Amino acid sequence: MSTTMPMRVDGDLFEAAKSVGAVASRSAAQQISHWARIGRELEASPGTSPRDVQRVLAGEAGYKYDNLGERDQAVVRASWDEQLDERRAKLNLATEFAKSGRSWSEADAQGHLVKRHHAQQDDA
Repeated sequence: MSTTMPMRVDGDLFEAAKSVGAVASRSAAQQISHWARIGRELEASPGTSPRDVQRVLAGEAGYKYDNLGERDQAVVRASWDEQLDERRAKLNLATEFAKSGRSWSEADAQGHLVKRHHAQQDDA
């Protein structure tokens, strides 16, 4: 489990993190942490091209993951992993289905099928 430590950052960096983070549904602190992780990977990989990595992550035409070197691909994968973790943490399909009145099925802890209704009643 990771721990957090307080730190001071320049006001312009904080404002930029707030602005950019809002687009990615991150707080300023989460955005700064994201930038720090990417920076750590870039510094550890002197052969990386930050501009190309950024273009691949942005989905710009002509910039493809397969065209990156191994180190650049590692940076892109780290960013994708982080994005997926953030999205999974926010995902609650049971709540979404219940709000929309839809039924759904899922496996319980023993692997048995459980049918759920918008009132979340078991039919198993």
